[in-house]
Amino acid sequence: MRVDEVIERFYDYIANERRMAQGTVHNYITDLRDFQQWLSYQDIVDLEEITAREVRSWQMSHMDAGENPGTVKRRLSSISSFFRYLRRHGLFDTDIMAKVSAPRQPKRLPVFFKEGELEHLYDDGLFPDDFIGQRDKLMLRLLYETGVRRSELAGLKVQSVDFSSLTIKVLGKRNKERIIPIESELAHNISEYLALKEKEKGASEWIFVSRKGGQITVQDIYNTVKKYMPLLSNADRISPHVFRHSFATHILNEGGNIQAIKELLGHADLATTEVYTHVTREHLKEVYKYAHPRARKKKT
Repeated sequence: MRVDEVIERFYDYIANERRMAQGTVHNYITDLRDFQQWLSYQDIVDLEEITAREVRSWQMSHMDAGENPGTVKRRLSSISSFFRYLRRHGLFDTDIMAKVSAPRQPKRLPVFFKEGELEHLYDDGLFPDDFIGQRDKLMLRLLYETGVRRSELAGLKVQSVDFSSLTIKVLGKRNKERIIPIESELAHNISEYLALKEKEKGASEWIFVSRKGGQITVQDIYNTVKKYMPLLSNADRISPHVFRHSFATHILNEGGNIQAIKELLGHADLATTEVYTHVTREHLKEVYKYAHPRARKKKT
């Protein structure tokens, strides 16, 4: 059976029977047409002539052309779906994709705010002197000083704070609790805010509430971060999670223990936390580049 004919059958299957999203259908068929064209250059037009060797060679042609590993991986996913369809419908016998390995994507280093940028969170005048302004200021401080996720921040209750032991109890992923220490100044700010909240919005079990007094949402937190942080930072990405990255990176830069950071962040696996050591190495390189006398001489 000709490759182009089977691609048409696959298109009808995913577009009309499976009713996949138009974007997904477009990507699948574009990748398959590209594969078909490459096969034609090798004088291969029949389905039965295709082996894992042809798929690997096609993959390498894209990698040699400098294509992003993520794009090559997506192309292979399209081919895998195609051959899975063929096997299920009795049009192809062998699982050739089992012999094809997708390229490894380099790990993206976490984006973080610089320490000097976050110092401005404590400036007078940045936040309005009303309830919402004070709420927003405390929200951003807690994101930075505790490294909590935005869902964890939204779920904080008044009883979560232990003012005597200077700790906050956080309910993380899979309902796993963890205890995070806070400094006395932050505890004092929380206490002041809670008094203001009760005066302005009445009693509530939630620490952070909306203008109407209900529990704040994760979208509210995201919007707050997007409102203030572009005024302070030129980071490539701005979101609540960047505070979490900043929390871990800044502690490591000051010599913090990686195992302790794992516990503070609530990571299940140390490997997840270790990505911040790569960020710290980059930080050290920059410090060396701009501070060491020999490095400075080479720049001049």
